Amino acid sequence: MARIQSVKFNFVMNSILTVSAMIFPIITYPYVTGILGPQGIGTVSFANSVVTYFSMFAQLGIPTYGIRACAKVRDNREELSRVTQEILIINLITCVISYVLFFITVQAVPQLREEKTLYLVMSTMIFFNSIGAEWLYKGMEQYHYITLRSVLFKFIALVGMFLLIHQPGDYVIYGGITIFASVGSNLLNLINLKWLVDVRPVGNYNFRRHLRPIFVFFAMSIATTVYTNMDNVMLGFLKGTTENGYYDAAVKIKNILVGVVASLGTVLLPRVSYYVEQGAKQAFARMTERALRFVFLVSVPLCLYFILFARPSIYLLSGEAFEASILPMQLIMPTLVFIGLSNIMGIQILVPTGREKQVLYSEIAGAVVNVIVNSMLIPNLGAAGAAIGTVLAEITVLAVQVMALKGEILPALGKIPYLRTCVAVAGATAAVWWLMGSSLHPLVVLMASAVLFFSAYGVLLLLMGERMAREIWSQVWEKTVGKVLKK
Repeated sequence: MARIQSVKFNFVMNSILTVSAMIFPIITYPYVTGILGPQGIGTVSFANSVVTYFSMFAQLGIPTYGIRACAKVRDNREELSRVTQEILIINLITCVISYVLFFITVQAVPQLREEKTLYLVMSTMIFFNSIGAEWLYKGMEQYHYITLRSVLFKFIALVGMFLLIHQPGDYVIYGGITIFASVGSNLLNLINLKWLVDVRPVGNYNFRRHLRPIFVFFAMSIATTVYTNMDNVMLGFLKGTTENGYYDAAVKIKNILVGVVASLGTVLLPRVSYYVEQGAKQAFARMTERALRFVFLVSVPLCLYFILFARPSIYLLSGEAFEASILPMQLIMPTLVFIGLSNIMGIQILVPTGREKQVLYSEIAGAVVNVIVNSMLIPNLGAAGAAIGTVLAEITVLAVQVMALKGEILPALGKIPYLRTCVAVAGATAAVWWLMGSSLHPLVVLMASAVLFFSAYGVLLLLMGERMAREIWSQVWEKTVGKVLKK
């Protein structure tokens, strides 16, 4: 049986994974955008959004349901093997159906048929997601393996970007490399399954037990995908792929930061599902309170910093040709806070306790708001309108989940240090105010402002006695300076 690591270790591993996901586009995106321009980037972004819908159908609700299902039986290898094989078989059947629908759609829609090669390359996402069983590795909390594997494939993809992309027509290659970087490593997952479960048929299958929860999670996935990808799809059809390119540059940075904020909720799902199964209510409540506090303390300063320094961020990552991305980036940054909190409420509280329907209702509400607002604003505001639609959708999701959990979540939300956080970010803003609008190189501005902003924020939290800040600082001190002094 695979060794189960601590939540702290898993969080560190997931943080490394998140940092690698940040570094990859930071290194490659300036190079790629300089060659492909808004048109090439937008074409790939639009194709990715379209293919995501077919991948979503192939996956049903398995990526989230599989984590919970495997975590609950992780102490019984035979049952774990049976559950894994059942879910994999269901996934492969839906993968075949999804590919049939995909090929029909590409042939039927002229705008897609014109880029048939690109769509065929991007569609490998469907296959890799279906065979990877990523949910098993997360359910077994194998974040050490997940991190090493993903970093390796991102490094190979990084080298490939510089070796293979040299002219505007190479956007198809760019699309293929992005898929390789994100899900190509799933092939290793399939090869390594034997280390976690038995690959021989175990028999006594019961596929029916998975269908109802999978379809509930599938409905959640539909709603989530609508309001996270519909903006790109609507931009492509209503304003053209160049506008997609501007929006992609803004969302690229937001998605990197969301990964940082949401990484804690990702590693907590299997552990919390296990606590619920074991009836450990106090451990469950304690973990929830600390998670909400942590997410708020991290997401608020990240949100404000990248609103203040959106211009050098866009210039560094994408170049001055993407100046139209600055306003959409500033508008979409508040989603860091909303997504961070709703991720904890949905993934850590509602899903492990079997109330995924409440998550579904919140995401349906968000999807409806997103489509309505996008329809009203995108024709006139383009990427900025899409950003506003996304923010309002995330606010809606959070509001519905708070109402569903008001009896349980309000006490925990009441313990979040709102005033201390506001004072700390105000002080941090004052520390970097002189750098805003600076004519220095974007990299210099970002490095100097980030050090000043986040140092001031952390110091102010410590001076005001913020409990979690002091805990983090004491652990950092003990593992760095403390070890040196002991020697």
